Amino acid sequence: MSTSTGTGMNAARGLLRFITCGSVDDGKSTLLGRLLYDAGMLADDQLAALARDSRRQHADAPDALDFSLLVDGLDAEREQGITIDVAYRYFQTARRSFIVADCPGHEQYTRNMATGASNAELAVVLVDARKGLLAQTRRHTYICALLGIRHVVLAVNKMDLVDHDETVYAAITAQYRRLAQELGVSQVQCLPVVAPTGDNVGARSARMPWYDGPCLLELLESADVTPFRAEDFRLPVQWVNRPDHTFRGYAGTICGGSVSVGDEIIVQPGLQRARIERIVGTGGELARASAGEAVTLCLHREVDVSRGDVIADALRPAAVADQFACHLLWLGDAPLLPSRTYRLKIGTRTVNARVMSIKYKVDVNSQSRLAARHLDLNEVGCCTLSLDEPIAFEPYALNRTLGGLILIDRQSNATVACGMLDFALERSSNVHWQHVDIDKSVRGASKGQQPLCLWFTGLSGAGKSTIANLLERRLHALGYHTYLLDGDNVRHGINKDLGFTPEDRVENIRRIAEVAHLMVDAGLIVLVSAISPYRSERRSACELFDDGEFLEVFVDAPLAVCEQRDPKGLYQKARAGAIRNFTGIDAPYERPEAPDMHLHTDGQRAELLAEQLTEQLLARQGGGPGSA
Repeated sequence: MSTSTGTGMNAARGLLRFITCGSVDDGKSTLLGRLLYDAGMLADDQLAALARDSRRQHADAPDALDFSLLVDGLDAEREQGITIDVAYRYFQTARRSFIVADCPGHEQYTRNMATGASNAELAVVLVDARKGLLAQTRRHTYICALLGIRHVVLAVNKMDLVDHDETVYAAITAQYRRLAQELGVSQVQCLPVVAPTGDNVGARSARMPWYDGPCLLELLESADVTPFRAEDFRLPVQWVNRPDHTFRGYAGTICGGSVSVGDEIIVQPGLQRARIERIVGTGGELARASAGEAVTLCLHREVDVSRGDVIADALRPAAVADQFACHLLWLGDAPLLPSRTYRLKIGTRTVNARVMSIKYKVDVNSQSRLAARHLDLNEVGCCTLSLDEPIAFEPYALNRTLGGLILIDRQSNATVACGMLDFALERSSNVHWQHVDIDKSVRGASKGQQPLCLWFTGLSGAGKSTIANLLERRLHALGYHTYLLDGDNVRHGINKDLGFTPEDRVENIRRIAEVAHLMVDAGLIVLVSAISPYRSERRSACELFDDGEFLEVFVDAPLAVCEQRDPKGLYQKARAGAIRNFTGIDAPYERPEAPDMHLHTDGQRAELLAEQLTEQLLARQGGGPGSA
């Protein structure tokens, strides 16, 4: 099967995708507006509107044009004089076409900047000549390098405010070149500019005769940037196209290489093979299709293909794994907590994923590696990921579509991270499930019961342990085989190393859930009594079990009642500040939204509630031991 030559439709038309980035007030929007002006992209009515808006914004200089107004489209941006969202603009000259993303400079909008950089081939990084390299300059350059941008134009702006001093310019560019070299940015071109007056933007400046290089527009027109193209054929399936019984095809956009009619392919992460019988493009039948084209592939025989699968070259397939090393840029307002389950989207496939560990986070100012237990907003970390099912992938450096990912919070559906896969962990391919002949159904049958997990959640003092203990006594007296996992008790053993930080609470519940899952697999009825304050972790625990095996029991009592009971004196200590991160006081409790059983313990005796639970369980078990 032939592969892409590295030149696609974008390169043939001369299209260049680039971003402008840097720290706030470095003049990105002004530079881009001036670039559009010098490229002759503003119609007469746009110029008139720009002049009118500029007079409104700057009454003291009625004849000056504020070019930032061309791209700062949001009212909030105009009011504050900053860029918040990513503003995309298309323009062209006689030599080239361009799509530019004007990225925000404030640190809190780093997520927007990463969005703009993800599809760019070149970055124009602005620096204020008075300030030199700032933290955001380093942060944005690091993110550009992380996202695979290897061509940077450094524009040292506001040279008029330093008297067009060549020594200031030389010091800044030397410092930036060292930074770029450390980050692996292979091509850096530098130039001094004054954005409002257009010095070295659309034409070379007579006020800086010591600079004899091209202006910015010339640099962009001549930039030798080959669009990134993966070599081997890959098509993530987006849609199974079956308009009627006579046609079945698999639609998607080719993200690497090329494919021809008759080529042998493999459907991943499985091992099914077939040959390409037809290729249907937007204009009809094709004999061949290449990276970047949206097509529908028809196979010579029926195979099981669905959305999220990858159709790949049978001779050079993608790798398949379920554990990875990756870099994550955290975009969520709440921190990344290892062991929490998120939704991972890569290509067209979505699976559950956990961050197993944070190996280190990166100080964007020094690029040093720092120890970390969580990632906060805009922090970058090297992490290990574990997925609940294997996926076809390639390292981000080889294929951005099959190596670039996002993480989605399962409660809010917000995108909380973007990431780049580095490589699969060896244990992903070396550890396999071992078949056993005796499974939980056999073990449960030998005990005359249906294995089950009852998960008691609620505030400290609500009565979880009391009710769970009473229930186990009743079940044991009836001949059932049970085990009670109490949250306090497990902290004396397998969770002895964990504290009460949010990170440790997540890991505490993950371990308890895994042990409960093993006990259900052993055929037992398991009672778990743990505060388990987060919905996400209770949901993850439930997902370990088969349908009907997990029952969430919400033991509900008002906080004031729990404090009044305070059987262990913990609320008193928490109110006095002797205990930190105590649920209900200075740490949150997320109430179950739809528990399987809801027990109100305020005013009801624990014995009565335990008896009611026993009756409900007996109904589920079919009456008693031996009847399961």
